[in-house]
Amino acid sequence: MRRPNKGFKMLTKLRIKDQIDKMPEHFTIDELIEKLILIDKIESGIKQSENGKVISEQELENEMEGWFK
Repeated sequence: MRRPNKGFKMLTKLRIKDQIDKMPEHFTIDELIEKLILIDKIESGIKQSENGKVISEQELENEMEGWFK
């Protein structure tokens, strides 16, 4: 059995079932995947915040300035 990379978060059947139950009666697989990815990113951001892995607004502004140059 192949093991996922360290830090890779596995989905559970319960988590997927919960999201499917919240979807409309008809949906595409792409819509489901997008929803699962969004939820994973939100949960990851919350964990980063809880662990103090955040930057200040000033650091964000400085970083964003570089994006638009």
